[in-house]
Amino acid sequence: MPDATSTVPVAPLGRTGLATPPMIYGASCLGNLYQALPWSTKLEIVRAWFEHAPRPVVIDSAGKYGAGLALEAIGQALRELGVPAEDVVISNKLAWRRVPLETDEPTFEPGAWADLEHDAVQDISADGIERCWRQGNELLGDPYRPQLVSVHDPDEYLAAATDDADRERRFGDVLGAYERLFELKRRGEVVAVGVGSKDWRVIQRLTDRIDLDWVMFANSMTIYRHPPELLAFIDGLHERSVGVINSAVFHAGYLVGGRFFDYETIDPSRNDHAAVQAWRETFWAVCDEHGVKPAHACIQFGLRFPRAAAIALNTGSPGRVGDNAHMVATPLGGAFWESLRSAGLIDAAPPSDP
Repeated sequence: MPDATSTVPVAPLGRTGLATPPMIYGASCLGNLYQALPWSTKLEIVRAWFEHAPRPVVIDSAGKYGAGLALEAIGQALRELGVPAEDVVISNKLAWRRVPLETDEPTFEPGAWADLEHDAVQDISADGIERCWRQGNELLGDPYRPQLVSVHDPDEYLAAATDDADRERRFGDVLGAYERLFELKRRGEVVAVGVGSKDWRVIQRLTDRIDLDWVMFANSMTIYRHPPELLAFIDGLHERSVGVINSAVFHAGYLVGGRFFDYETIDPSRNDHAAVQAWRETFWAVCDEHGVKPAHACIQFGLRFPRAAAIALNTGSPGRVGDNAHMVATPLGGAFWESLRSAGLIDAAPPSDP
């Protein structure tokens, strides 16, 4: 396959020892998130990844994505395209394990995944997280292995607690899972251990207890939502050389025209949803005034303020991969950020050009 032509520089992901370009590729689309893509489209998406990023290309996936379907698709596509293992870095967020499908549709995240042939169950503990890791390796297939591992959405696991005692028990499960992941790192089975979470305060609690190598924020550090206490926390992570990856900066696509906001369908009759809808209308108006695509604004804000090592972007369209790469590489002018602040859309000072 062709070599990447991108001149985008790579940067270290904190203290992990791995270098990453500013855009890494989310793989939930390969797991049939919201729609079942044909194999030819999935293969072209992976091909486009390598055409628009320097190597090693960084791919972010999880056992939860399509009950392991995304991991299978990544491995199959890389083999069909003849990608050497050294040309790819794979992140596998662990916590969900494939099991047989015994109902009409999968029981995890009903309505989010299309045409799946398997179900998934949560398996968070020391032994459980290793089961997830081993299954992920099998689904990827030789010669590919994840270099980055993490516990996926521990916030959701903790939020399911029935009372305070159950929450503490579950937090112990999460800590046990991390003990096992760091054991894998000591054995040289993985390179770095991190966390991916939608609730940044759970990341904060974990980093108070565990010396993580990297973190991934989802739906947290965005143009719509960027509380000052989160910005201060991220500054502290930088001081500790913890790598920061930002993701879900479109809030499940809603800020750029989708129907879902943080994976819920917007209901204008709800006050909180009506406020989000009003924010989007004003945001789009400012973008239109400056000739800026809403996606471009979301990407640049999420990547550069405060600066993340990389932003994870997911698309089900091969042609959009190049568009995303262009928006990642192209800063926006200060006048645009000032207009957003004047309109009350962003709270913090506009990001300056690098």
